Amino acid sequence: MAGPLSHLHAANWKKTMRHKRNIPNRGFRVADQIQRDLGELIRELKDPRVGMITVNSVEVTPDYAHAKVYFSLLIGDSAESEIALNEAAGFLRNGLFKRLSIHTVPTLHFHFDRTTERAAELNAMILQANANRAKEDEPPVDAPKADEPNADKPAQD
Repeated sequence: MAGPLSHLHAANWKKTMRHKRNIPNRGFRVADQIQRDLGELIRELKDPRVGMITVNSVEVTPDYAHAKVYFSLLIGDSAESEIALNEAAGFLRNGLFKRLSIHTVPTLHFHFDRTTERAAELNAMILQANANRAKEDEPPVDAPKADEPNADKPAQD
């Protein structure tokens, strides 16, 4: 049976939860802090499969139960690094518990971010298309130039 003040406790809890949900951009700020802290924690990992990693972004679910962590890699194998990071997710989450002052620290799910690879591929395709267009726009080598005298008349012997 509930005590005489239990309804007050429930009312305060609802007020507190409502307040937390109404904080503007709280999810973005939590994700930003997780991103910064993970960057530091990953540097402490001793797993040789984890190369030089940059945490690009973190997406946190509204209930803070899960977080997708997108990373890029300067040196190393992306698949091996992803496996190693997902294996170390519990250790990293424990480190976040010690650093963050939130009730629920999300379960971490690491994904290799192919954005930089795609950007490089698109850039190469654009450069190739521009080079092809420049070749198509060039006049043929045999054709007379428009600014030469008698360019439109045949040569006389």
